[in-house]
Amino acid sequence: MDTPNFSLLEAAFEKVLGEGGAVDGNTRSRVVQDGAERDAAPDILRERRFHQLLEALPAAVYTTDAAGRLTYYNHAAAELWGQRPDLGTTAWCGSWKLYGPDGTPLPHEACPMARALKENRPIRGVEAIVERPDGVRVPFLPYPTPLHDEAGTLVGAVNMLIDISERKRAEEHQALLIRELHHRVKNTLATVQAIMGSTARTASSIAEFEEKFIGRVASLSRTHSLLTEDVRQTTRFGDLLRNELDAFDDDGSQRIRLKGPLVELSSDLAVPIGMAIHELSTNAAKHGALSVPGGRLDVTWSISIEADGSKLLFQWLEQDGPPVEAPTRRGFGTRLLERVLTSQVSAEVGILFEGTGLRVNVALPLPGGPALASA
Repeated sequence: MDTPNFSLLEAAFEKVLGEGGAVDGNTRSRVVQDGAERDAAPDILRERRFHQLLEALPAAVYTTDAAGRLTYYNHAAAELWGQRPDLGTTAWCGSWKLYGPDGTPLPHEACPMARALKENRPIRGVEAIVERPDGVRVPFLPYPTPLHDEAGTLVGAVNMLIDISERKRAEEHQALLIRELHHRVKNTLATVQAIMGSTARTASSIAEFEEKFIGRVASLSRTHSLLTEDVRQTTRFGDLLRNELDAFDDDGSQRIRLKGPLVELSSDLAVPIGMAIHELSTNAAKHGALSVPGGRLDVTWSISIEADGSKLLFQWLEQDGPPVEAPTRRGFGTRLLERVLTSQVSAEVGILFEGTGLRVNVALPLPGGPALASA
């Protein structure tokens, strides 16, 4: 097995480290210090110091001779490969298996290090995936660089492998967020379209259409604002209620009473629930208990743990308002409560037009169990 030319390796690493940016200033200074001492130090001392330097690097590093046989690798390389290949016999790379960035098998004789030696040029800007013997796959960025002697003859190569697992996870997370954004925008536009169509069908005048449509879209906007203020994209059920009802209870009479545990709802649940609360609030303010001074509203909720999962149970109860009678036609608000909640979040909805006031009971399934916030 040929002995590596450490002067060439030092020069090559100065170039590679500058491109990869994978080490800190202290490690780089050690490269320079060792280089300054190489003329005065014996070859064996230079070799030991250089090996110590490579072992200190946080990146995987290995070298080969001109034929591609491994002549050295550091501990980080062995950890990346998940094995310790034999020097002098293993060729091109010490990994068990290699794959391209798209997951297709990559023969060792076609890997970036092999290309660098066969084409006698550095290979940059490519990615690959190493599979360890235990089956774990790690994406990495290689920096294979050919080494030449004073006469320009190819004598070997050095390669630095940068683990880019964290970058890949960040890219996948970003792609997921973009897909989620597209999904939410599509759903929001569909909701606005449905609101516009239903409002137009039930409004008796342009003025009534404008008032109802603007109010419903504004409610949708407020719900989205609550969601975007939370990095987890959730909002509390109580906040949804207060978002709509605080405006009707600003005289200190406490005619609106809210009682229940702190329950967080995901965006998929919060948007339709927020729309339903808006419709109930608007109806109460125009025709129900909140339309007269002495009217009262009680909203209570709890969590029910059942064999088929958890449910949020809440009741909307209006009292001491105008006499209540069942409507002769079903408006958009009633259809939203019964159809949108049922179809979008699989809620069970019961609407009772009692003599003392409107009563609405909702049982909302909570996927994955309740998200109970701490007090």
